[in-house]
Amino acid sequence: QVQLVESGGGLAQAGGSLRLSCAASGLTFSRYTMGWFRQAPGKEREFVAAITWNDDRANYADSVKGRFTISRDDAKNTTYLQMNSLKPEDTAVYYCAATRSPLGYFGIRYEDRGKYQYWGQGTQGTVSS
Repeated sequence: QVQLVESGGGLAQAGGSLRLSCAASGLTFSRYTMGWFRQAPGKEREFVAAITWNDDRANYADSVKGRFTISRDDAKNTTYLQMNSLKPEDTAVYYCAATRSPLGYFGIRYEDRGKYQYWGQGTQGTVSS
């Protein structure tokens, strides 16, 4: 049974930082591209970042480029999202996702939620102004 468990959410002030973690089990983590999405109240779930399994290539939404960093530790079956220079509009539930789809190739977009096979339950991140 595959499980993705997010942690590290909480409350931060604008300009501050949060570091999210996603611990995976029940899958061969090193063979999965990992992604982060977020969903704010009343809005659709949106892509934040992804990191490929084979070459650690990172891809980011324009709204977080230069502020967020995605990384992975295959030895710990964990992916991370370091969020710096936080803004109130970063407030959302953050979800971890895993995929074997060849994102970035054959026209398959990182942002395509339907291409991710497994999802976590989410962790709340709140940024106060």
